[in-house]
Amino acid sequence: MDTSPTPPPRPPLPPFTAETALKKVRAAEAAWNTRDPEKVAAAYTADSVWRNRSEFLQGRDEIVAFLTRKWEKEQEYVLRKDLWAFTDDRIGVRFQYEWHDADGQWWRSYGNELWEFDALGYMRRREASINDVAIEESERRIHGPRAEGDDTAPPLR
Repeated sequence: MDTSPTPPPRPPLPPFTAETALKKVRAAEAAWNTRDPEKVAAAYTADSVWRNRSEFLQGRDEIVAFLTRKWEKEQEYVLRKDLWAFTDDRIGVRFQYEWHDADGQWWRSYGNELWEFDALGYMRRREASINDVAIEESERRIHGPRAEGDDTAPPLR
C-alpha cells in the first residue's frame, strides 16, 4: 500500500477547456524558461513517463538529471510553446526554442509534445519529437522569455 502523502492540486486541473489548456501551456513555457530542473520536474507525477527524442525516462529523478544535462549543452535556451489541441486530460503542443552550443553555434529546435495529466493536474506522460536546425545568430526570433500575460508574441512558424 502506498503511504506517500497526496500532493496538492496543481491547477488548472482536467477536464481542460480552451482557456485552462492555454494556461497549462503558458505555465509550462514559463517554468521551462527558468532552466531550473527541479522547478520543471515538480510539474510531473513522481512516476511520470517521458519520451524525449530517442530517450526514455521515468520518474522525477531521471527528469531532473536529463534537464540538467540538457541545459548544460543548450546554452541561453529560450522557448515558446503554442497550444495545438486538447481533450479532457490531454494537451497537444507545438514549440520552438533557440539555444547555442559550447562552440557558439545557434540552433532552433522545432517540436511537438503530447501531454497526459492526472486528476490533480500533474503531467503523468510526455512524448516529445524534436528536430534541430542550425541558424545564424542574426536569424534568431526568440530573444527572451515571454512576459507574463503576453499573448502578442508572433505565432510560431
